[in-house]
Amino acid sequence: MQKFYKQDLAHIHDLGYGEHARQASAEIVQLLAKNNIANGLVVDLGCGSGITAQTLSRDGHQVLGIDISDAMVNLARARVPQAKFYVASLFNVELPPCEVVTSLGECVNYLFDPDHQEDRLQQLFKRVYQALKPGGMFIFDLAEPGQVQKGEEQHFSEGNDWLVLVKKEENLKAATLTRHIVTLRRIGETYRRDDEVHHLRLYHSAAVTQKLRRAGFQVRTTRSYGAYRLPNAHTAFVALKPLRA
Repeated sequence: MQKFYKQDLAHIHDLGYGEHARQASAEIVQLLAKNNIANGLVVDLGCGSGITAQTLSRDGHQVLGIDISDAMVNLARARVPQAKFYVASLFNVELPPCEVVTSLGECVNYLFDPDHQEDRLQQLFKRVYQALKPGGMFIFDLAEPGQVQKGEEQHFSEGNDWLVLVKKEENLKAATLTRHIVTLRRIGETYRRDDEVHHLRLYHSAAVTQKLRRAGFQVRTTRSYGAYRLPNAHTAFVALKPLRA
């Protein structure tokens, strides 16, 4: 697979940017219980370092995690040894029959996936629909236009052994977001630098809702997972495969 979310950025993301997956997955567990989905297989697309998988596994679900990053999958396997994880593109991996599919953290937006083409979102929705059992759920979130207020912005974060600088540029006409990421990770007495550039396609929630309905889903959109509010210009989708599909 391509080298995105390499070792250092995967380490930093796990330690410093896992709160979205942690809070969202806790609320999703309650949502599944309300829909009488108490066990069975959950496929987590863009599983990252396994934070969502850990929450679901603790609640009694079987979990299969898919991520394009080798480093992220290695972290996930160490965190949740009872789950299964594969390195693959979420846009072309074969999906087994399952009760739930999740994808948290705007994974469907990413363009560094070589299999992410213009029509792949609709194809993904069709594949998820076919994999889900009747009454199954597809829960995911994505980024919409409006990520950057003035065309470009920067922010800086640091932890005990790492620093990261992110510059974001949004192209409103092309509906894309570019993140230039510089990481510094302490290795012994020195810091190791690495650079990554991530490209995202930004989607309007109304258009995505239409694609989901075209695939056969009943759809509800929300700006939060329960009590956990999503960041600005992000939408979550709760898509249900009808019992009589």
